[in-house]
Amino acid sequence: MKRKLAAILAADIAGYSRLMGEDEAATVRALKAHQAVVLPLIGRHGGRIIDTAGDGILAEFPSVIGATECALEIQTVMATRNADIPEHRRMLFRIGINLGDVIDDETRLYGDGINVAARLEGIAEPGGICISRQVFDQVNRAIKAEFQALGPRTFKNIAGPVDVFAVGPVAPRASGDLTQEIYFCRAPDGVQLAYSMIGQGPALVKTGNWMTHLEYDLESPIWRHLYRELAKAYTLIRYDARGNGLSDRTVDDISFDAFVSDLEAVVAAARVPRFALFGISQGCAVAIVYAVRHPERVSHLLLYGGFAEGRNKRARSGAERDENAAMLTLMRLGWGKENPAFRQLFTSQFLPGGTKEQADWFNELQRVTVSPETAVRIMTAADDIDVTALLPRVSVPTLVMHARDDARVPFEAGRRMAAGIPGARFVPLQGRNHLFLESEPAFGQFFEQARAFLGS
Repeated sequence: MKRKLAAILAADIAGYSRLMGEDEAATVRALKAHQAVVLPLIGRHGGRIIDTAGDGILAEFPSVIGATECALEIQTVMATRNADIPEHRRMLFRIGINLGDVIDDETRLYGDGINVAARLEGIAEPGGICISRQVFDQVNRAIKAEFQALGPRTFKNIAGPVDVFAVGPVAPRASGDLTQEIYFCRAPDGVQLAYSMIGQGPALVKTGNWMTHLEYDLESPIWRHLYRELAKAYTLIRYDARGNGLSDRTVDDISFDAFVSDLEAVVAAARVPRFALFGISQGCAVAIVYAVRHPERVSHLLLYGGFAEGRNKRARSGAERDENAAMLTLMRLGWGKENPAFRQLFTSQFLPGGTKEQADWFNELQRVTVSPETAVRIMTAADDIDVTALLPRVSVPTLVMHARDDARVPFEAGRRMAAGIPGARFVPLQGRNHLFLESEPAFGQFFEQARAFLGS
């Protein structure tokens, strides 16, 4: 047996006993038909079914975001399936989600983590979802949904009150907003990856990089202007790399090789035979490896703010290595805290010229996108990147851009990367933000150069 922290989803059918009493055979047939559609959604969102006894469903998820998004999709699907059924015969799920300690004996799960989820299910409205405070704190900014505070509730055999929230889908987006289609695929080691398509035109694949969230980024003043402009002329394919956003958050392998494998899996799932490849920051090294391995698939290689050698490889003194180690310690201690003071250090490197609103968005993006433990592992893997030996083997047209006063990745790192790629063109941009903002000159310069390059 082992004890672990898990997101637990518990669901049952409201009024199931009444439905069985009215027509047992029809109720069983309807339940099986609904389960055939609903149960696969759990796997699609990275969950594992624990029990389906009677009308109930008990599932475990490595991520509360995955559990909540699964619950929202279940209720959306069931609303559609119930639309043409007489009201008194409709099957409406009640769903509860909790994050807590469980005991796993490899056949069943036990513990208060499950008990609280079951109690939340019991107070949910038919067709509704109730979540605990522990779940709310992680999903309220990461998922586009409506949340309603129901206050503390006392449950039988549960020590102490549980702070409860109801959650439901948001109203449809207004016309003109960015919309996307989100899909899931699996990497060779089984990690589930979320990817999306937005816009129309020739395919442009953006490699995953640290701190992305497919949904959250479209609302963020840090990313939305970039994706809005790219989607005007291209079919933009983005994905959350392992440990990030809507992809599996808890994974065994976080390494540079795994990041490259993730890109290969997404490209295979998206079924684009040839495309332009776009890398930002550490995603540049991932794009370089892919372009060397699969030159026949890549029409253009567009790199911004990147490096061929990670921070540990670039460090030329003990002081630089000590600084890198200190950054990891700060991340481990303060990344997940509600107070953004620790994360502000990283924000000041990524966006030294950002407004308070932009800094607040980026601070929150860091908290909801990756856990502290995963953030440390991703940063460690990125710091050890070294693809300098592959640079001379890049054979596709390449454009490299870098901000002159980039506070996160030195300008010299981008210059050296471009110099190592045969025939690559290098364009310095004005600015000191690692991620350029809509209001600065680098934004217009980037798109002027990118459009001319990709259109060539």
